[in-house]
Amino acid sequence: MSRVSAPVPEELTGKIVRPGDRRYPMLRSTYTTRGNPAAVLLPANTAEVATALRYAREQGAPIAVRSGGHGLSGAATNDGGLVIDLSALNAVDVLDRPSRLVRVEAGARWARVAQALAPYGLAISSGDHGNVGVGGLATGGGVGWLVRHYGLTIDHVRAVEVVLADGTVVRADAVTEPELFWAVRGAGAGVGIVVAFEIEAVEARDVGVARIVVEARPDGSTVRRWADVLRQAPRELSAAAMLLPYGSSTVLSVTAVVAGASLRRVRPAVAPLLELGGLLDHRVDLVPYPALVPTAHLHPNVGQQPSLTTNGLLAGMDGATARAIMRAAGGPNRALVQLRSVGGAVNDVAPDATAYPHRHQETLVVASVFPPHGAAGLDAAWRGLAGRTDGAYVNFESRPGPAAFARAYPGATGVRVAEVWRRYDPDGVFRTAAGWRDVPVEGR
Repeated sequence: MSRVSAPVPEELTGKIVRPGDRRYPMLRSTYTTRGNPAAVLLPANTAEVATALRYAREQGAPIAVRSGGHGLSGAATNDGGLVIDLSALNAVDVLDRPSRLVRVEAGARWARVAQALAPYGLAISSGDHGNVGVGGLATGGGVGWLVRHYGLTIDHVRAVEVVLADGTVVRADAVTEPELFWAVRGAGAGVGIVVAFEIEAVEARDVGVARIVVEARPDGSTVRRWADVLRQAPRELSAAAMLLPYGSSTVLSVTAVVAGASLRRVRPAVAPLLELGGLLDHRVDLVPYPALVPTAHLHPNVGQQPSLTTNGLLAGMDGATARAIMRAAGGPNRALVQLRSVGGAVNDVAPDATAYPHRHQETLVVASVFPPHGAAGLDAAWRGLAGRTDGAYVNFESRPGPAAFARAYPGATGVRVAEVWRRYDPDGVFRTAAGWRDVPVEGR
């Protein structure tokens, strides 16, 4: 383990946690990765983030930046370096209720955001788990429970506050620093530490939730019908599904969310999902939006769920692709496979409007493996799908690198992302911190 012994800046007194500190066991790791950093820095405001970054750079040790801790790549911790933990920057403020504009700091968790906005009748579609931190999700995309109705989280970001690699603080929006603003929405990990977001929320109080379990046929026909239903569904309907073992067979466990305030609207919207075949269980409820990302989700992240994850986007779902998904979930290298609807409002946005260019696809497929299975097992499970996907979502990729970069940021998008990363972080501080050190952004 590296030793960080330089004098601590006065602003960070009491806010640097080293091994032996009683706080260290709760701060050393992410949800998926156990880390052994030399110290964790806990800045409480933007100025202290800048001070923490300058201090970390002066040490010459590896740097990691953490907003929530679920980060699948494990890059939000390290061994022997310094972690800048943003958890103390967690304010959620409604700036203007008529325009639904809210300010959310990067260290807030989405459960707290939902809880804070509920009294105003507002919500931000923002992933599917309340313990996820705002910063990582809101710079990568944000495939939330209302994704087909609302779009991605990044599609509603109106401005950001960013600490750059040299410690300067800038505000970026569509007029001021527009290239930085473009990159932050989809490729923000490589440009700086985003400490706050101004986001346009959506009107939402109660939503419909259907939980449906059906038998998943080995020939992929159930998965294919699921994709067909979502492609034809009204935008109010978004859904996520998991393929799970069920004795010697497999089930498709679906959670469908309808952006509607009455069961009279909800039941017709989810009815086609009940016709997928082999219905085993179902339930339809009307719940407050915070129930989707409840505060019960909040927990320390101590490396309790080691895993490796990859993903791909699909513009359609043919029979061969559906069968490949079933093989990934039920073959000898069995992976946990999740399906998430996209499309709808996501595809209203022009491909070059943000650094997330995937604006024609309909389904996100995510595969994860857990110990004792490792990278070889994940690759084997994914092999049948690797050539069938059309792009990837950066927040569900455990192994950053050139191949993942090319899938997440294809073609002209990748060229532009590399240029912005190089312009705002010429030394590659954040690219390295986020695990993209091998991506050749110089001279692209």
